[in-house]
Amino acid sequence: MNLFFNTNTFIQKHVTFRNESFFAKDLVQFHNQLLNEIKGKKVLIIGGAGTIGSSFIRALLKYQPGKLVVVDINENGLTELVRDCRSRTDIQLPDDFKTYPVNFGDPVFKKIFLSDAPFDIVANFAAHKHVRSEKDVYSIEAMIENNVLKAKALLDLLLLHEPKHFFCVSTDKAANPVNIMGASKKLMEEVILAYADALPITTARFANVAFSNGSLPAGFIERMMKQQPLSCPADVKRFFVSPDESGEICLMACVLGNSGEIYFPKLHEDQMVNFKDIALAFIKENGFEPLICATETEARNAMATAIPQKKYPILLFDSNTSGEKLYEEFYTDEEELDMQYFTSLGIIKNAPRRSKLELNKIINEVEELFTNEVNKNEVVQLLNKLLPGFQHIETGTNLDQKM
Repeated sequence: MNLFFNTNTFIQKHVTFRNESFFAKDLVQFHNQLLNEIKGKKVLIIGGAGTIGSSFIRALLKYQPGKLVVVDINENGLTELVRDCRSRTDIQLPDDFKTYPVNFGDPVFKKIFLSDAPFDIVANFAAHKHVRSEKDVYSIEAMIENNVLKAKALLDLLLLHEPKHFFCVSTDKAANPVNIMGASKKLMEEVILAYADALPITTARFANVAFSNGSLPAGFIERMMKQQPLSCPADVKRFFVSPDESGEICLMACVLGNSGEIYFPKLHEDQMVNFKDIALAFIKENGFEPLICATETEARNAMATAIPQKKYPILLFDSNTSGEKLYEEFYTDEEELDMQYFTSLGIIKNAPRRSKLELNKIINEVEELFTNEVNKNEVVQLLNKLLPGFQHIETGTNLDQKM
């Protein structure tokens, strides 16, 4: 792989097709408001070592918070976050800065929170984000526990010391969900919105984050570094934002939003990009010509002879995994939109709110389901009942069965 390959440059050239942030105008327009709400303030970030959480932190640091506490179960990710932030010239960590490699559902997290509470800003990025996390009932239970049950427990904790701003990240897959990950995030939205009268809560649905940790494009880098073939669906398109843009979306939604609002980028259908096009451009940017293969075996076996000829094997296939949409969307026809307030962000204003009593019944039903031996179909049936718009796509194939 090209040692001087620059991911940000590649994203601008082949994925987002823009040289400045999609949100640049809004960041300029609302600069003073962002500065007033962040400068000198106490901030708690949960899941801050991931791509979106760390991008949020980098965006936040430009407005000089006074205290920053970051929690994430990924100890190595926290180490890289610190090294990255301390190596940059455009941001500076506050003197009062701590990282903790703990799970936000563990008792020790509550001790950390109570020792420093109240916080002015709390943002939660701890989530299962992959469709591959619905491979069986055990992975599904872990995903729902993280995305829904722990999110509710966090809200109950925040009621003890209310922040001025609370943000919890969602996904475009929560709009008309066809996979359990998207359904879990839609349920998470309903959980946090049930608290929107008691806490200042916002969330955001947004596009795929280009080259985010664990994403298919990030996998291209890993495969090429290990001299392994690339593999990519030929028929799947997605909206994309850069890592920096993902942090900016969340920061504006968190600090500038009104409680109960859901934010999304005002991207248009013609801005969706096919994964195949990204993969082919990635191969060429690294000095190779794509060698299209028909099977995984052919792609693996071609590696030895292809690289000396400056060719790189890639398997292109039609998507056939459970819960996979060929495209994504940010909102449904029933949702009321404000497309005027921000240049680059749309706002969902009328997201339905369940009462806390109704919400508690839902949570109890979910918890009760997992106290028994259940199968994936029973989980889908319950989600269909709780989320009438949920239309699960089941093919019997999951992403762990592919290269």
